[in-house]
Amino acid sequence: MAVPMAALSSACAAFMLLVSVLPVVPLASGFYLPGVAPLDLAQGDDVQVKVNKLTSTKTQLPYEYYSLDYCTPKKIENMAENLGEVLRGDRIENSPYIFQTKIDKQCQIVCKKKLSEKSAKLFKERIKYDYRVNMILDNLPVAMVHFVNRIKTYDRGFPVGQKLSLSDLKKHDKKDKKDKYFIFNHLSFVVYYHQDPVSTASRIVGFEVAPQSVKHEYEAWEGEKTKLKSCNPSEAATRQPPQEVVADGEIVFTYDVKFVLSEVKWASRWDTYLLTQDDQIHWFSIINSLMIVLFLSGMVAMIMMRTLHRDISNYNQLDTLEEAQEETGWKLVHGDVFRPPTNAGLLCAYVGTGVQFLGMTVVTIIFALFGFLSPANRGGLMTAMLLLWVFMGLFAGYSSARLYKQFKGTDWKLNTLKTAFMFPGAVFVVFFILNALIWGQKSSGAVPFTTMTALVLLWFGISVPLVFVGSYFGFKKPAVDDPVKTNKIPRQVPEPAWYMQPVFSILIGGILPFGAVFIELFFILTSIWLNQFYYIFGFLFLVFLILMVTCAEITIVLCYFQLCSEDYNWWWRAYLTAGSSALYLFLYAAFYFFTKLDITKVVSGILYFGYMLIISYSFFVLTGTMGFYACYWFVRMIYAAVKID
Repeated sequence: MAVPMAALSSACAAFMLLVSVLPVVPLASGFYLPGVAPLDLAQGDDVQVKVNKLTSTKTQLPYEYYSLDYCTPKKIENMAENLGEVLRGDRIENSPYIFQTKIDKQCQIVCKKKLSEKSAKLFKERIKYDYRVNMILDNLPVAMVHFVNRIKTYDRGFPVGQKLSLSDLKKHDKKDKKDKYFIFNHLSFVVYYHQDPVSTASRIVGFEVAPQSVKHEYEAWEGEKTKLKSCNPSEAATRQPPQEVVADGEIVFTYDVKFVLSEVKWASRWDTYLLTQDDQIHWFSIINSLMIVLFLSGMVAMIMMRTLHRDISNYNQLDTLEEAQEETGWKLVHGDVFRPPTNAGLLCAYVGTGVQFLGMTVVTIIFALFGFLSPANRGGLMTAMLLLWVFMGLFAGYSSARLYKQFKGTDWKLNTLKTAFMFPGAVFVVFFILNALIWGQKSSGAVPFTTMTALVLLWFGISVPLVFVGSYFGFKKPAVDDPVKTNKIPRQVPEPAWYMQPVFSILIGGILPFGAVFIELFFILTSIWLNQFYYIFGFLFLVFLILMVTCAEITIVLCYFQLCSEDYNWWWRAYLTAGSSALYLFLYAAFYFFTKLDITKVVSGILYFGYMLIISYSFFVLTGTMGFYACYWFVRMIYAAVKID
């Protein structure tokens, strides 16, 4: 027991060290999630607006809010962030915007800035690439209001400014020969609050903003007490000319805030954020996809049951030697069907990694269904996935070792090393290269050194020891007995028909699993790359179940046809048949890139395809393992059901 005890002790030590260095938010009272409990406010209480990263769907490179020459508080403080927030590029900091509950203010001066040539150039660049400012009040992101079919919807954040091109300037009879950039320096906030009918406390349930570009005028600068000619209760700020971004130009930042009583309760305050204009299309498409896949799966299952029942009945009725010699079909290869495949150790490592992915995915979706990973818990989804991946290493090592021992393997430590390092190593190399590119762009999306150290600690300190523990116990158990004996001399495999060629059948097998998820995939990609919330985890769970059924049945069908053509090399074919759906996922990602995204920078394109390569590789491992285990169960079942003389 020396190996598992040493591995467990190192994993526990690494976990305790990780807990000590990562920020921990204590559990709130009641049933609220950590860090998202309601904030009860009395009239006049100070509420500080926090600022988050600047984001753009055109570059996919987030930047810190204070990378631009905005107004700063006396001391900039970084708020506690979890692992998921850091990996998402969130950089939450305090701001000079401080409201008093239920006290409306107008034309409040934040600060005055004189832009240097470098600052003006940076503002113009952020405006050019449609960067949006993200702010947070009581864990609610600021949003701009839009009405779609008279339904109120939100757009997260607000633009840094607005660009007027030469064509736009000509419409306004301008003679300028350069594009003009205008900054949104006046923010009109609306804070909705819900009054508790029992107590006098109030809870914030909405945070909206209407940005404006205003060229403020004043006689003498007296700081926050300055009287602005361009912004006062009797004259609206929107009537003033816009504030252009120019080098050595002066910009006065101001804001209004209005508190509005709302009937929306605190528990429902995220509903407006989660509304999209594609809801009806989303529901119809998913239901349509589910119906098609369920129908096809039912047909496949019915055909397989009837065909197999007839085959087994015919084989078991062959009594004479002459009849047995005239056997055809899948029974002929019973002496080779459980022969270990080539590169058996590699297959075991992939299967073990797939079990790790399967466990992580199922538990994550279940947690999301219960609301623990809602959008209100920023970074919670990614943090949960990483931690679950690490602890599922125990099942990865166990399943890999069990299969490896069935293949008569003896070097279980080498097999364990492959399981622990092959997939994570490949992903880490790609991730490190992409992170270096992000770091070169000075983006906040670059993972800091301390976080990278924490990720390596999770991998080497917890995941690898748990894989060794699982492998140790998996290899200690006796090997699974095959239902039929394997011949010493391999049987010659006849030339297959054109439609049973390995490449053709593998590529055909991946179409149906991809068809089960591509509608939902569109919304997932939209949430990742177009900065929208993803929240319909109930449908995601149904689609995942359909994906499992589809992978299992298409692999079983093609495996049955392969065995009927007297080809017993099914181990790798079963894995690749379902896993080939990842190829279609990557091709769809490329189609999505060229049709839905407006990315112009080369670095941003490399980041997109790099991350989609990681996602596709993960999908390959997940679906391949589903198909493999379904085919493995099917082959054992049919050969255990026939009489072998």
